[in-house]
Amino acid sequence: MLGTKGIPFPAGIENFVEQTGSRLAKRGHEVTVFVRPYVDVSESYRGMRTKRLPSVPTKHLDALTHTFLGTLDVLWRDVDVVHYHALGPSVFSGIPRLRGRATIAHVHGLDWQRAKWSSFAKACLRGGELASVYFPQRTISISRTLKDYLEARYRKPVDYVPTGVRIGESCPPNEIRRLGLEEGSYILFLSRLVPEKGCHYLIEAYKALAPGKKLVIAGPSSHSDDYAEPLKAHASRDIIFTGAVSGALLDELYANAYLYVLPSEIEGLPHALLEGMSFGRCVLASDIEPNLEALGGCGVTFRSQDVSDLTEKLRALLDNPDLVRERASGARERVREHYSWEHVVDRLEQIYAQCANGVRA
Repeated sequence: MLGTKGIPFPAGIENFVEQTGSRLAKRGHEVTVFVRPYVDVSESYRGMRTKRLPSVPTKHLDALTHTFLGTLDVLWRDVDVVHYHALGPSVFSGIPRLRGRATIAHVHGLDWQRAKWSSFAKACLRGGELASVYFPQRTISISRTLKDYLEARYRKPVDYVPTGVRIGESCPPNEIRRLGLEEGSYILFLSRLVPEKGCHYLIEAYKALAPGKKLVIAGPSSHSDDYAEPLKAHASRDIIFTGAVSGALLDELYANAYLYVLPSEIEGLPHALLEGMSFGRCVLASDIEPNLEALGGCGVTFRSQDVSDLTEKLRALLDNPDLVRERASGARERVREHYSWEHVVDRLEQIYAQCANGVRA
């Protein structure tokens, strides 16, 4: 596994690698995850071997330099499949094939759309998009929306393997009480504080309502302090910023929220949204295609980037608890049926076997 920061991380591509890699190891496969020098993890973690390599720790070079060194490393290892994650790292996915290694590129999102990147970086990531389809033996997309886009643009077959989600369980409000929260007393936004996640739309809508419930904004910035710091200026008794959360606090925030809101402009497949659904929460999300795909008819949507529509939908849900319960029904079962980690690993295992045997299916 190449292209990630490493393991363990609570979300994103890193969580995908941890959850799939550990299950593959449990099934008897030898799994090596390349980790960056600043990641604190032992040489063996949850049955996986970790291989630490250096990187140039800057915004633009961290992933590329680390993946390049990892690519050189696997050329001399006895491996069956090299699995690259994300667009940028995928530019190296053709190199191991020169020594007969099967390679896979996994597209988790169109990174060139993200606001944090410069024009030059976006151009490079567009090149990574092309490379992710033409350089590896197989290409996987994280969502059907991405699969359709890539196949239409490049006229090449793309496999679909979504992220998985654990099924959330009820958690009494213990840890969250330290934040002044109780069951059903708050609206939750849980994601990275980057422009494309749309937290600024939610803050504007919330402040227009004065709803009587608190707004909890949980998540770290990601090379986006220029965006995150002005958001934090809105912090008050009613608007609570928690920073990154994990473990019991993360579970309690999901399990006890009145409503989970994701006003994102760009997604691959929204893992945090699926987690909210797995805890049986009603989700209010922007109507972009990846969110609609994940919701599958559950939850409520509003017009993307439309604060007025977000405000109206938020008001309707706050005024009508019965509607919240109705729109939350079926969410947990949808996650169980379509986004089980075991189903994800079943499909990965099948693709790996086909790649190792030179089969295209």
